[in-house]
Amino acid sequence: MADLIDKTANYVLDLASPQRLNILFKLLSKDSTPTEIAKELESTKQEVHRNFIRLEESGLIEKKNNGKYSTTTFGETVCTQVPTIVFFSQNRKYFEEHTFIDIPYKFKIRCGQLAVSQHVKGISKVLEQWKTIYKNSREYIYEILSEAPLDLIEPLVKQIKKGIKFQYIFSESTVVPKGRKDLLKKLGFNNLIEKGLIERKMAKNVQTVIVLNEKEACVLFPKNDGESDLTEMFYSDDPMFHEWCLDYFRFCWYGSDEFIESKLKE
Repeated sequence: MADLIDKTANYVLDLASPQRLNILFKLLSKDSTPTEIAKELESTKQEVHRNFIRLEESGLIEKKNNGKYSTTTFGETVCTQVPTIVFFSQNRKYFEEHTFIDIPYKFKIRCGQLAVSQHVKGISKVLEQWKTIYKNSREYIYEILSEAPLDLIEPLVKQIKKGIKFQYIFSESTVVPKGRKDLLKKLGFNNLIEKGLIERKMAKNVQTVIVLNEKEACVLFPKNDGESDLTEMFYSDDPMFHEWCLDYFRFCWYGSDEFIESKLKE
């Protein structure tokens, strides 16, 4: 075990260089030579050549018969892990107060997919972005909710009445705002359920909140004490970010129970 740790530590050292990481990612997109990469990086041929040698000795890149280099399978796999480090390093302060605790391991190891995103701060900005996701929907809106903000109901129902499919998961502990039932009745919410435009389920406890349409998504992670936090979110229309959120929603959807309205409290 100690030998494996030592070898892994050596690989980490091989990656502990901005230029070597740049070389690795440039070769990931296309085969190239040290001279070509040196020109792109505006660096000396000697320095780039030394880093090529080090990456080759580590098995991260290899030289082809045409004289160009490409990433190996090992190198490509390492590149897939770098976005995870990028995501957490960019949002280090945020994750001092927030947690991934309720996220299944198989989603934690994919969190690099969240790297290309915008950190939205402030409840007003969060809710406006939320409404924008509703407005931009053309096929569906999916949500996992721990709270039910009253001022989001009307813009949501407006989209559903246009034929947008709505699926959502409520936490059993969700406290809904006063006036919600009357507003839903006024907007014809039950009729939309009967038409099949709305499907709903219930989970024991929701901590991580998800909102997405067919192209955009946002995720709101809970505080360290497990309480949901609607004051900050990560938003993106990046396909990889969207895929993570959609897969997480589907995972939760198929693991949730029947929706029971009487469990909700005002």
